[in-house]
Amino acid sequence: MSQPSGDYLLRDKVAIITGAGGDIGRAIAVRYAQEGARVAVAELKAELAEQTAAAVRDAGGEALVLVTDVSKRSDTEAMARRTVERWGRIDVLVNCAAIFGTIRRVPFYELTEEEWDAVMAVNLRGMWLCCKAVFPYMRDQGGGRIINIASGTVFWGSPQFLHYVTSKAGVIGLTRALAREVGQYGINVNAVAPGLTVTSGSLATTTREYMEQRAQEGAFKRPEVPADLVGTFVYLASADSAFVTGQTIVVDGGRVFW
Repeated sequence: MSQPSGDYLLRDKVAIITGAGGDIGRAIAVRYAQEGARVAVAELKAELAEQTAAAVRDAGGEALVLVTDVSKRSDTEAMARRTVERWGRIDVLVNCAAIFGTIRRVPFYELTEEEWDAVMAVNLRGMWLCCKAVFPYMRDQGGGRIINIASGTVFWGSPQFLHYVTSKAGVIGLTRALAREVGQYGINVNAVAPGLTVTSGSLATTTREYMEQRAQEGAFKRPEVPADLVGTFVYLASADSAFVTGQTIVVDGGRVFW
């Protein structure tokens, strides 16, 4: 399917999206394709990566499947290298990969060291490794955009979820400090903090009834869905946000005012 003629906010941009096999990552990938971007689908599970790539192509975009474990430096370096080999540059990195749906909700004193380390390895160290991997290419080409996914849980302290909340709080710190370091190279670094979003991952840890109940606490009285997030990711990847960096944008329907 070819793209119709017209203006696109991300025309000819090259974007890497980690965790692109998940519901949010896939929604971003498809919207980026609709806006003219080429999308590198970085995902641990090959089957999910292929499904997202197919959705990108159905939307008129080009897709490159990169089976990637973001907790491994060798994988993240290969992710960046193969993207540049295919398209010559990296304009956008969206750090969406995270452990969420498989997390046990338990009191903090019942968490094991193995559970803590596994979450940090992907949600925080993996994000850092991905940023390191793309940085040389963005620096040498004179700029780029890094967009990290944090979480609204940071601002209200979700109980029995300490390792996840802590990892996402670290994402905000990483975003701010990295923005200071790489601004001189024309690289913007920002974060998006979604609220509780209806995805297969969230439904593995809670129920739709709970989501409906939580939605009543926001300004908009309905559950959040992945489509509610994608416009913010387009904005942060586009020229419209050229002077925005180090920021965390909460997209949760008005539950947290940050």
